[in-house]
Order: sequence, then C-alpha cells, then structure tokens
Amino acid sequence: MAYERILVIGSPGSGKTTFSLRLGEALAIPVVHLDRLNWYGNWQTRTKDDFEALLREALASDRFIVDGNYARTLPMRLERCDTVVFLDYPPLSVFSACSAA
Repeated sequence: MAYERILVIGSPGSGKTTFSLRLGEALAIPVVHLDRLNWYGNWQTRTKDDFEALLREALASDRFIVDGNYARTLPMRLERCDTVVFLDYPPLSVFSACSAA
C-alpha cells in the first residue's frame, strides 16, 4: 500500500505539526496545515466557503499530508485519504509536554 494521502489528527499540543513536517520530509509529500488554510493576516479567519474551497483544492492532489482537526471537514478529508495517523495521548501528557516547552 502506498501512503500518499495522509491525515494527521489529534488533540491540541499532541505534535501534529511536528510529526507532519517530519513525515512530509521523509516521504517527500507536501504538507497542508488546516490552520494556515483557515487563518490569514492579523488572525482573520476565512469564510467557511473559502476555507472549504482551499481544502478541496488541496485534497484534489494525488499526494498530501493534511495536519489538523476541524471536525466539520473530517468526512471530506476521510473520503480522500488512504491513511489516518491519530496522535492519541492522554490529556495530562499533552499538557505536561506543552508546559515544559
């Protein structure tokens, strides 16, 4: 099985972005960060339609790693992925790791 359309999900602070970047480097697959699609200049958010249009464009690619949660778009992302990585750490572990950083 080729791992070419990957979703990375998990709780805030679980390391989704770090993991996605390293996996993207190792597999030479572009990484799409949902936060970067949703937010632009001075912490403004895109409209739901604009965000979903950008996400659909990213998901149309043959190869991607999508990093982030955004529950309302999970069905759309699951339709296109071949692999899901769920960083499932206990909340206290995530909180401790974030506090130590």
